[in-house]
Amino acid sequence: MAKSLPGLAGKQVSPHVIRHTTATHWLRAGVGINTIRAWLGQVSLATTNVYAEVDLERKAKALANCEVEEEEKKQRWREEEGLLAFLSSL
Repeated sequence: MAKSLPGLAGKQVSPHVIRHTTATHWLRAGVGINTIRAWLGQVSLATTNVYAEVDLERKAKALANCEVEEEEKKQRWREEEGLLAFLSSL
């Protein structure tokens, strides 16, 4: 297999790695965590949540959606010459 996929040379691909990779791809594809739990034959949803917790790419996208855009810096009233002139005329 290393001849056709040189990136796998020297790596150990176990059944656990295949299950983990499959679960991660299903999560990214939008498959529900409970469905993944059932397909993997896991009793506890907490066990399946490990796959959701280690998906850093998904975490990064979620954090990017939470970023607050900077508001434009509002000009202070002291910087408005017309307002200063008006106030001085009072």
